[in-house]
Amino acid sequence: MRRLLPVLGLSVLTACASLPARKYVVFFTNQSVELNEPAKAVIADVAREAQSHPGKIVQVEGYAAAGGDLSADALLAIQRAKLVAATLHEDGVSGDRIRQTPRAPTSGEGMVVGARRVEIELVSP
Repeated sequence: MRRLLPVLGLSVLTACASLPARKYVVFFTNQSVELNEPAKAVIADVAREAQSHPGKIVQVEGYAAAGGDLSADALLAIQRAKLVAATLHEDGVSGDRIRQTPRAPTSGEGMVVGARRVEIELVSP
């Protein structure tokens, strides 16, 4: 039984190391590029996590719900990603570690809350 404990411990550590990266999500109200207090808290959490993992890149992906004008919606996704990236930078994350990727809306996304978001993830370079 004692021989199995180290093997079990290593198995647990291996499983933890292979877990996918956590995605942090910042939600916006419809047609908005303003951060509310819960959104600011999420970004502050990511900034602290990024400082704990200096070798990781902070990937920021902006989304917008598809409305009548897909060009305007794409611009909204860009603005949201830029705002979150700027706030991460203000919270101490170096600008060279932040990668922004706006995601153009598709007409199938509609006005659902999940489409009005920015996803943040710490990834290996």
